[in-house]
Amino acid sequence: MNRFVLMLLLCLGASSIACAQDDNAMPLTKTITADSVHSSLVPEQHSASKALRLSIIPGGGQIYNKQAWKVPIIYGLLGGLGYLVYTNYQDCKMFKDEYLHRVNNNGECLLEDYASYPDNNIYNLYQTYNQRFQLMIVVSVVVYGLNLLDAYVFGHLFDFQIDDNISMSMSPSLMATPDLHPVPGIGLSFSL
Repeated sequence: MNRFVLMLLLCLGASSIACAQDDNAMPLTKTITADSVHSSLVPEQHSASKALRLSIIPGGGQIYNKQAWKVPIIYGLLGGLGYLVYTNYQDCKMFKDEYLHRVNNNGECLLEDYASYPDNNIYNLYQTYNQRFQLMIVVSVVVYGLNLLDAYVFGHLFDFQIDDNISMSMSPSLMATPDLHPVPGIGLSFSL
């Protein structure tokens, strides 16, 4: 348990350091051309594939995309799901051992708290916890996949600029049909 708390504090500390960085600072790369001796500083481009590679460690891509506020959510979800996977596995194993002990030892019980339960109920409890265990593994994989997808999509949209000059206008128009009869319609035009 102490290791879990230590890892949680380490992750939260790392996310707070990432949040404290200047959002306007852009990393610069030095380029040297072959025909000149001088060098120029060119801003490094934001890469969606780099965000995806960094998000293999949950939250790394989000920090690279300057969305560090998502990191505690990701670790909270994965930590909670990890806890549910662990507890459902332990309960599944406990009821499986109880059921197998009853079947192999003519109804003798291992768990005194469940001595009044019939064998069918113990087996049903085993099946229930086994299904929950498997479901929590699937949900954990889905959450991890959403972490990767989020980092990749927002990596693509990082440099996307929306100008205030975007407009849309609608106007009535006549549309031509294959038999050359005009049909009234609405025309849309976008200006960027």
